[in-house]
Amino acid sequence: MTHLERITERVNRLGHPDDPRTPRPLLTIDEFFGGNSEIGSIGCNLDGAPSPESFYAFFQSVAQRPEIKDIRVQITAFDVPEWPFSDTVYIMTSATPEQAASWFPAGIKPDETWSGFVDQEYEPYEVPAGVQPVACWWD
Repeated sequence: MTHLERITERVNRLGHPDDPRTPRPLLTIDEFFGGNSEIGSIGCNLDGAPSPESFYAFFQSVAQRPEIKDIRVQITAFDVPEWPFSDTVYIMTSATPEQAASWFPAGIKPDETWSGFVDQEYEPYEVPAGVQPVACWWD
């Protein structure tokens, strides 16, 4: 199975993510970034068109922090056949949104961070005890 077949199967398991009735998939960083070379699949508004590999390396590094229990990539759309698109990553952490924002290097810094999930339906996911989801959003 190719990377694209694997991610397509994973993203569509509850319905098509472009259908507003479909719960938003919450992928691990390995699921979203493994095999992803599609510039613009995340951070498409950023100067210099950062690669998915640069985001992946950052998230792998930051995931080692003791205040982080998990990181999930929300699939926002799958309207480009090469790879699904995300504008939001949730870091499950005891840190504040401001602290989380400070971890990002300038080239991939999100436009906004806040506490909690956006008010929409998500696939089943249990937030680990003692942490909150901090949304990192790229416009």
